[in-house]
Amino acid sequence: MLTIYGVYRSRASRNYWMARELGIEFKSVPVIQGSRLVNPLAADAPINTLSPEFLAVNPMGMIPCIKDGDLMMHESLAINLYLARKYGGPLAGATIDEEGLMTMWTMWAANEVEPHSVAIVRIYDNAQENSEPGKAGIAVACRSLKRPLAVLEKHLSNQQYLVGGRFTVADLNLAEVLRYAQTERELFDAHPAVKAWIERCQSRAAYKAMQATRGQEPV
Repeated sequence: MLTIYGVYRSRASRNYWMARELGIEFKSVPVIQGSRLVNPLAADAPINTLSPEFLAVNPMGMIPCIKDGDLMMHESLAINLYLARKYGGPLAGATIDEEGLMTMWTMWAANEVEPHSVAIVRIYDNAQENSEPGKAGIAVACRSLKRPLAVLEKHLSNQQYLVGGRFTVADLNLAEVLRYAQTERELFDAHPAVKAWIERCQSRAAYKAMQATRGQEPV
């Protein structure tokens, strides 16, 4: 059975969503971020990214990671590409060309989008969005996202999904990366094709199920 290590309020959400899309059975091991705990090494602390038992699983001390048979993997976006390839179906590439494009869009999400979307969500996580430094940081991140979103807007102007005319792992990976920036409504209003696309992705039953579980976790 596939085992996913990580809480839903982390990048593990991507892997939980993917597993639900694929309809595969999985076990969840809720590993919390050590930074969220006052004393992550306390005897009564929940298992976290600094716990010795988790570091034995992933020496990088990062969530998520998975165990699938004898395979151990970390890096959430790579995990999803692996799951798509292994379990197949419409989320996977039907041809080598499609598979290449799905990898391309995933790498693009990680390199061109995530640094800026994560900058936004971290400001909100630290309740700094109304401070002057926070507002300035959000403005910088939004400016940095305009070019990649313009590229994405053009790509989606005559198609509903990124690759192959259907929802795939590429859409899931990019939608999860962009979710961190959805607080900035003007940014999405300025890119209507992108806005419609991410709403399509997030209307899926597997996404809603993931978010319902996520909503039950402590903030």
